[in-house]
Amino acid sequence: MSKKTKAVIFIISAAFFFALMNTFVKLSGDLPAVQKSFFRNFIALIAAAGILKKTGLGFKPQSENIKLLIVRSITGTVGILGNFYAVGKLGLADASMIQKLSPFLAIIFSFLFLKEKVKLYQIFGVLAAFAGSIFVIKPGTDVDIFPALIGVLGACGAGSAYTAVRALGNRGEKGPVIVFFFSAFSCVVTLPYILFKYEPMTFYQVSMLLLAGLSAAGGQFSVTAAYSNAPAKEISVFDYSQVIFAAVFGFVFMGDLPDIYSVIGYVIIFGASAVMFFIGKSGNKKISRV
Repeated sequence: MSKKTKAVIFIISAAFFFALMNTFVKLSGDLPAVQKSFFRNFIALIAAAGILKKTGLGFKPQSENIKLLIVRSITGTVGILGNFYAVGKLGLADASMIQKLSPFLAIIFSFLFLKEKVKLYQIFGVLAAFAGSIFVIKPGTDVDIFPALIGVLGACGAGSAYTAVRALGNRGEKGPVIVFFFSAFSCVVTLPYILFKYEPMTFYQVSMLLLAGLSAAGGQFSVTAAYSNAPAKEISVFDYSQVIFAAVFGFVFMGDLPDIYSVIGYVIIFGASAVMFFIGKSGNKKISRV
């Protein structure tokens, strides 16, 4: 199996887990975004620590990667807080639409900071997928501007974090180390708020946040593996499959049924993903014959 194929599988897996995470976060009710973020990252921290201990990889990152790991952690924390705040204040669909700016931004950041070239068909593929997500989500015109702007800030943070993960993968940093460092950083940053502003939770809310944390851990490991195996320009479009998963979870947990516009969006997203994948695969075959 090629690295690109592995990356596509991992990014779709990440989309599944992150859609599940957002669903549990929404079901947890009206809690501060910082408190939700702490639970999410604490579970990921435990999971990463367990993997590092079991595999014997060690907890210490490569010294030359410390600065980049800090950048990844800061931008990733901004991404989580922005997304959780938007999910709490906006409808799940509107918040998901804003979050889906992050793959597009990851391609831009990879071009600007990693100097990765972007082909024309890849640009059109991402734009088509983004258009399809709008059909599915149908953002309302009455979106409160402040939560929406915070959501956009979170998308920028996530896009930057994905770019940093790609750079770390190119430098040979192990995925579990990246996840552990980020999760520990985020927990430390949000811990003071938890200590002084903690809001009591019901058993149901704790359960939802624990499930959100487990889902986030799966998504975090998957997205780290994905961007470590392939550049953003080749796999970001597949992250839009999260829109499909969100629609399914919306029906299962909230009774939402897709309308004709959503179906059109599904076709566009799957079509864009398939076209990009096969064009890229065809291009790789031509190069290998040269």
